[in-house]
This record gives sequence, C-alpha cells and structure tokens, in this order.
Amino acid sequence: MRLMKQWLLAVGLTTASLSAADLKAGIIGTDTSHVVAFTKTFNDASGADHIPGIKMVAAYKGGSPDIESSASRVDNYAKDLKEKWGLEMCPDIATLVSKVDVIFLESVDGRQHLPQFKEIAKSGAKKPVFIDKPLASTLEDAREIARIAKQSGIPWASSSSLRWYDMAVQMKNPDARSVMTWGPGPEEPHHYLDLSWYAIHPVEMLFALMGPGVVEVSRASSKDGDVVTGKWKDGRLGIVRTGKPYSDYGAVVFGPKKTEQSNPKMKGGYAPMLRELMKFFQTGVPPVANEETLEIFAFMDAAQKSKEQGGKPVKPR
Repeated sequence: MRLMKQWLLAVGLTTASLSAADLKAGIIGTDTSHVVAFTKTFNDASGADHIPGIKMVAAYKGGSPDIESSASRVDNYAKDLKEKWGLEMCPDIATLVSKVDVIFLESVDGRQHLPQFKEIAKSGAKKPVFIDKPLASTLEDAREIARIAKQSGIPWASSSSLRWYDMAVQMKNPDARSVMTWGPGPEEPHHYLDLSWYAIHPVEMLFALMGPGVVEVSRASSKDGDVVTGKWKDGRLGIVRTGKPYSDYGAVVFGPKKTEQSNPKMKGGYAPMLRELMKFFQTGVPPVANEETLEIFAFMDAAQKSKEQGGKPVKPR
C-alpha cells in the first residue's frame, strides 16, 4: 500500500482521485472509432460493459491529412465526443495533459505517436499513457517511445484488444508446440511496418498464445495474403496468416496430443482490455510487459526485412 501511494503521488494522483468516476481521462487523436467506444464504456453508467472509476473528460483532435481514414473521421468523432459525451476539446496536447490524470493516445496513425508522446513528456507530468495500436510505424520509433518514457518516468502500455478475446485467453496452452493465428492484413503505405497497421491484431494474438522468445522470422507474400513464421528459442513455431484486404480472425493451437481450433462464436470486445487498463492506471504496471510489446515490433520488423529479401529468414534486431 505504501508503494502504491508513493507511485500515485509521483504521477500527480491521490487516493481520492481513484474513487468511483473520479479518475479523469483524456484522449489524444479523435480519428478512430475506439475513442467513442471507450468513452461509452467509461461514461455510460447504464451500459452493459460499463467500467466505473474513470471518466473521459477531454480530447485533442489531432488527425493525419495524408491518411484518408483519419482525415475523413477526425472531425465527426470529435463532434460526437463534444456534443454527445460532453468532452472538452483542447487546442493542444499540453492543455489536455494539464486537465487529466491518465491519457489514451488514440491517433490512428502510428507515425504520430512518437511526436505526440514527446509532447506528453515535455509537460513534465508522469501520468500513465495507453498507446493504442499500433505503438508506432517503425521499430526505431517504438524503441524511442520506450526510451523517452523511461527517462521521463512515464508508465506506458500498448496492446491490441484481441489479446483478451476468448480465443486468446481460453486457448492458451503452456504445452503447445505450435500456434497459428489469422486475421485481416490491409496495409497503409505510410507505415513502414505494414503488419503494424492492421495485422497487429493476429500478431498480438500469436504472442498472447506463445509468449515472447522469437529468434527468427520469415515471410512469404502474395496478393491474397501473407504467411509469417517465427521460430522461438525453445524450438516452437508461431505462424500468422494475414488476409488481404480483410478476413475473419481465428487461431489453431497444436498441443502434444490435441489440436484445438477457435470457434467463430467466441466472444470479444473492448471491455476486457479496458478493465486491464484500469488496473494499469491504478498501479502503473502495464498488462503486457513493455519488453514484450517491443519484441512484437522486432518480430514485425524482421518480417518486413524478410519480405524485402524474398522470404529469407531474418533474426530480430
């Protein structure tokens, strides 16, 4: 309890601010549907998935004019947050940080996350930050975010919500010798790590089921989808199949005696991840270790290098 209080004081919170509906949260980037869904989960007490103890109170629009899915949505989601949910729209990130206890960095464009995180760090506030997928558009940017966070004393977390879908939780088998996951793989030309744009979801599921420890990655590409194969240090194999432009989600876990395939009716949603993030905001301990999140980006970086080299196996750097 003493350590908890010391951490709360370090990030500018008090035990009183963690009482029901008192933890004030802010959004950076209103160009993804996540911002409305998350706000509803926290602010709508009548909702089936309502999570008490936190409330979205402010937002900074952001936006990327060179990405259509950002430019075409940023104003509409900002309007919804302001008019339907009563969030204050802030003119800049510094203003937002000053008004909240915790931060959701939601910009759909992974390129924006490093410069926006720098603005958070510049404020001097050590307030916990959730960085929505993708953490960044390159491995270098992801590592720089981690470096700045460590230097500035900012707790951070990043993850896909699929890590807490039933197929990733219920199918986890410590004796599995191999795992295959699949999901949509549309690409966005401004993201060097093309898997980070949307295929981060099945990649995250793979790591949820396999854990960290990848030592080699190869990638075969086609117009209909890619197959990425990782070799783990203990000899296990993890495979991700991406569909282009879209596909459903699924997983197969190969155990020593039994093979299990996911059921399409397995449940998902944002609430399980948001509950984990609530714990993170209260303790400063990320639900997924930062080191594992960075390994996922090293995995995708090696997959990108393998693609560029015609499928040659590449060791993560």
